[in-house]
Amino acid sequence: MAARLRLILVLIGLLAVALAPASRAFAHAALNGASPADGSVLPSAPSELTLTFSEPVSPLALRLIRPDGQATPLERADLRDRTLVIAAPAGLGEGTHVLSWRVVSADGHPVGGSVLFSIGAPSPTAPTAGTQTDAMVRVLLWASRVALYLGLFIGCGGAAFAAWVAPLPARARGPVTAALLLGLVALPLSLAAQGLDALGADLRALFQPPVWRAALGTSLASTLAIAAAALASCLLALRLAGGLGKIAGLFGVGLAGLALASSGHASAASPQALMRPAVFLHAAGIALWAGALLPLIRALRQPDAAATLRRFSWRIPAIVAMLLGSGLVLAVVQVERPAALIDTDYGRVLLAKLGLVALVLGLAALNRWRLTSQVQAGRLSACHLMARIVAVELVLMLAILGTAALWRFTPPPRALAIAAAQPANIHIHTLTAMADVTLTPGRAGPIVVAIVLMNGDFGPLPAKELTLSFANPTAGIEAIERPAIRGADGVWRIEGLSLPRHGRWSVELAILISDFEMIRLTETVEIRP
Repeated sequence: MAARLRLILVLIGLLAVALAPASRAFAHAALNGASPADGSVLPSAPSELTLTFSEPVSPLALRLIRPDGQATPLERADLRDRTLVIAAPAGLGEGTHVLSWRVVSADGHPVGGSVLFSIGAPSPTAPTAGTQTDAMVRVLLWASRVALYLGLFIGCGGAAFAAWVAPLPARARGPVTAALLLGLVALPLSLAAQGLDALGADLRALFQPPVWRAALGTSLASTLAIAAAALASCLLALRLAGGLGKIAGLFGVGLAGLALASSGHASAASPQALMRPAVFLHAAGIALWAGALLPLIRALRQPDAAATLRRFSWRIPAIVAMLLGSGLVLAVVQVERPAALIDTDYGRVLLAKLGLVALVLGLAALNRWRLTSQVQAGRLSACHLMARIVAVELVLMLAILGTAALWRFTPPPRALAIAAAQPANIHIHTLTAMADVTLTPGRAGPIVVAIVLMNGDFGPLPAKELTLSFANPTAGIEAIERPAIRGADGVWRIEGLSLPRHGRWSVELAILISDFEMIRLTETVEIRP
């Protein structure tokens, strides 16, 4: 009863901490619009460049690649709400330029892309921004994440075994200590990999200061700091005797849950008041279950195996229920629709993980309903058989951790849906008239168009009629014309319009000022699939 009370108190205390930072919800940042617009042709060089995102971001690397392929770092950038305003370098010549951008979103994951625009006329061959990913960096990201998981789950869970099940077997101390030390080694590797990924650099830049500064500027830094405290607490637990060691072990498990709840896809989802505690409970549950397997294997080879198994069997159902319940919440929120299990990488990784979890649950059920009574009856053969089955469970758990680490590279369907729903924006600026055009969502299919008309001084532009036309000549789609209706708020809107395919569309606004004056504004917009 005392061990159970300690476990409950520690988890409740750290759960309250996990709830504390819950505020607004974030997903992967998506680029909503750019000025100059992607693919646009300007009569002269712009004085500034803007990138507008679906949420506030932090710039990591901004470059302008000129028509001759020369890359110029863009150092002067201001973040105004969700818009990055970048000072354009002087002396931009004619031809096609590429604005290469890389930012970090609130969930701690880097996002990058590029915007092409031309001055005067497009170049015969557009420059390229180069690759933003390196295969070895991806391997380092995955391997360091797996190593960190081994430390937090196998190491911290093993150290907590003494607090919630039974004294840690002597032969289990070495492997548990090794897992904790592996987790400590993974901390700087994870930070370095994050910095390389953030800047789109390869392994040769590993020791460059900008890489480490970029990593420390992401939310992963706080996760690794808390993880370091968790690993240190559990290493201390292995050296302390009695109640202090048990409390340190449980505190380490709680910190492990708190670390994973502080950043990442799931913890950044909405509603955070639900998702952060769910991540915390899921991570703590994994540590308590997975971390107990190695000590249990050793304990089953000792004379008091029956007593240890009895305590484990009595306590583990509550842990598994917590683990499965929190996992169900996370899966439902992240996946959103059943079809996403098949048609997204995130969903396929989840299916693979669920298949492995089903195997572990099957083996656990076999142990509980077929072998537990025999072990408690003192049958040595049953102890050896159960130890071998638990060893298989441990191998499957390691496979689950390796599979879960793949989520680092797969945005959840929830984030993809948010990005897909983001509008496409166009700003058309002339001396006599301007227009802000918003297409919601900015992807192929049914859309709603909102237009704000202004004169050259940013004042209201009086117009009697407004007609929009969309054309995609490269796809053989002639102009689709629709009249806009002015609302009481002065915004012109078009509903019931559908763009049949993605790609670059030409947009023309025909603005009737009077019976004798018509203004035409033209621009292009990229429609997402």
